[in-house]
Amino acid sequence: MTSSAQPRLGRPPLVLLVPGALAALLLVVPLVTLVADTPWHRLGSQLSSTAVREALWLTVLASVSTVLLCLLLGTPLAWLLARVAFPGRSLLRAAVTVPLVLPPVVAGVALVTALGRTGAIGRPIDQWFGLTIPYTTTAVVIAHTFVSMPFYVISVEGALRTAGEEYDAVAATLGADRWTTFRRVTLPLALPGVLAGAALAWARSLGEFGATITFAGNFPGRTQTMPTLIYTQLQSDPLVARTVSMVLLVVSVAVLVLLRNRWLSRL
Repeated sequence: MTSSAQPRLGRPPLVLLVPGALAALLLVVPLVTLVADTPWHRLGSQLSSTAVREALWLTVLASVSTVLLCLLLGTPLAWLLARVAFPGRSLLRAAVTVPLVLPPVVAGVALVTALGRTGAIGRPIDQWFGLTIPYTTTAVVIAHTFVSMPFYVISVEGALRTAGEEYDAVAATLGADRWTTFRRVTLPLALPGVLAGAALAWARSLGEFGATITFAGNFPGRTQTMPTLIYTQLQSDPLVARTVSMVLLVVSVAVLVLLRNRWLSRL
């Protein structure tokens, strides 16, 4: 049906129009003011400062490492949840999604209780190998991966379920084992979901703050990422905070455009 042939539904009621407009303003106005108040003439000098360069480099390192860990660890987990029936699968799926709704600071506390010097895993690592994980760059990567992997696993599991098991069954009847089927059939069919999940995990890693500052701290050059730098600079130099925030805003918009136009539309 063309737009000219659609029925006339009348004017939108004010009871829906007014709150809808207020919601739009609430979401749009802060972004517009951030763009308008960014000191564009000082953008180059602020981005070239040592603190910003170190935070940017650490953020890139952590986000790329997070994506790699999601690919290496999250893909098998998503496959197990989508393809293998085992006791406790529903419980495991629920546990995987918990970090999505967990307050970031609580996520950081959970990591400390597990991997801290007195934690269930951190204590043996410290005693046997003399390694301390909290307040290191490794802690940043672990915190980012903890909060980002659920986005990846859910995306890939959804893609695997959408593709179905019919092609896997055909490959099995032709003599392929499950590993060969995964490499040559299952994974290629789920590739759009893998790409979308990787982009979501990367974007989530870029904006991670609460778990990182709780588990890894905010030490310049070692654990200070772009979000934690923004938090620090907002109290001492708001102009730098706005500039760095603008960088993250541009990256977030770019990820959204890629997801919407290239990958999510194919799922």
